[in-house]
Amino acid sequence: MRNYTTQMDAAKRGIVTSEMKAVAKKEYRSEEEIRNLVAKGHVAICANRLHTCIDPNGVGSMLRTKINVNLGVSRDCKDYDIEMKKVMAAVDLGAEAIMDLSSHGNTQPFRRKLIRECSAMIGTVPVYDSVIHYQRDLATLTARDFIDVVRLHAEDGVDFVTLHCGITRKTIEQIRRHKRKMNIVSRGGSLVFAWMSMTGEENPFYEYYDEILDICREYDVTISLGDACRPGCLADAGDVCQIEELVRLGELTKRAWEKDVQIMVEGPGHMPLDQIEANMKLQQTICMGAPFYVLGPIVTDIAPGYDHITSAIGGAVAAASGAAFLCYVTPAEHLALPNVDDVKQGIIASRIAAHAADIAKKIPHAREIDDQMADARRTFDWEKQWACSIDPETAKAIRDSRSPEQEDSCSMCGKFCAVRSMNKALNGEYIDIL
Repeated sequence: MRNYTTQMDAAKRGIVTSEMKAVAKKEYRSEEEIRNLVAKGHVAICANRLHTCIDPNGVGSMLRTKINVNLGVSRDCKDYDIEMKKVMAAVDLGAEAIMDLSSHGNTQPFRRKLIRECSAMIGTVPVYDSVIHYQRDLATLTARDFIDVVRLHAEDGVDFVTLHCGITRKTIEQIRRHKRKMNIVSRGGSLVFAWMSMTGEENPFYEYYDEILDICREYDVTISLGDACRPGCLADAGDVCQIEELVRLGELTKRAWEKDVQIMVEGPGHMPLDQIEANMKLQQTICMGAPFYVLGPIVTDIAPGYDHITSAIGGAVAAASGAAFLCYVTPAEHLALPNVDDVKQGIIASRIAAHAADIAKKIPHAREIDDQMADARRTFDWEKQWACSIDPETAKAIRDSRSPEQEDSCSMCGKFCAVRSMNKALNGEYIDIL
């Protein structure tokens, strides 16, 4: 039986939990090192005590960069079976977290199915579900309605919740005064903003934050502090609205830690490449080293259909500069609900970005697989190359579709292959080209 409330509570009291042990083994760190990082809030282990099938992972800038996959049904695409296929494909492809962003229908059975069957961390955005759960228009909901849905998600076993606690009545005037190009592009942030505008009341996630912390402490739910004012285009990056909210998120982080509730802080958004590193450092300072969770960042606004690539470019820089958690972006971003292939493309792009960053940060053993790939390429060991590949199926299919005359080359170079020529030259063999 647990003699602690949350992972942070245990860590502060010197207790090494089974989840900390699992994370330490995966990260090639000592159990004491992981415990100390959790105690400081620099690593979050998102693991609701009711999510019994979870395979624990740690989220922190000094650990392997983790990947989150957003899924869920909408009014236009409402097949839960397809979404479950995406979930399983995402886990098979190496995603450590799934966020259920469903905005239509009876969401609870799908959410509970995820908790029962999926070993990844499960996240939600309760404000989405509030309108769906009560089947009432936004303006008719009360602050109590929102808080009760947070509790409902905690009781269902959700490991982390995105809550847009950092915008207040003051933000309404800021948005109107500063006239951003894209205003608020966060779906949850826009709902909170709209509710405040229509009711004249304060943001319930900010006003009743202490009550929310009590709920999260009871079930060991991690709060992902949503950035409602994240920039939705390059022009809005680093503006007053974004930075002012970040300062408030830093204050909320400290309050959560005082109650032993784990925190992640969400970040941009769209951002020019040259601003990303400074933004990551600013967040680390303001939020005292809490894990930073970024959507992208997307580094150019003109690539619909290819935003998994623009996101991977920004994600690699962000993670190398301190971000701990990358939210994948698919080719369908800004265009449609992603299908199964879009999900795969988004995950692969994000995993490449995360791995590149881990190598740059010199995460223990991160580069080992790259060195194994180099050995396999030098010796033309194709089976080992597939085993080292981030997407073996695609790599093998490309080679099989354009097979060369000889196994010790590819159809790009043939006998002009540099690796082949060097192997022969160093072995004192005759090098036949024609």
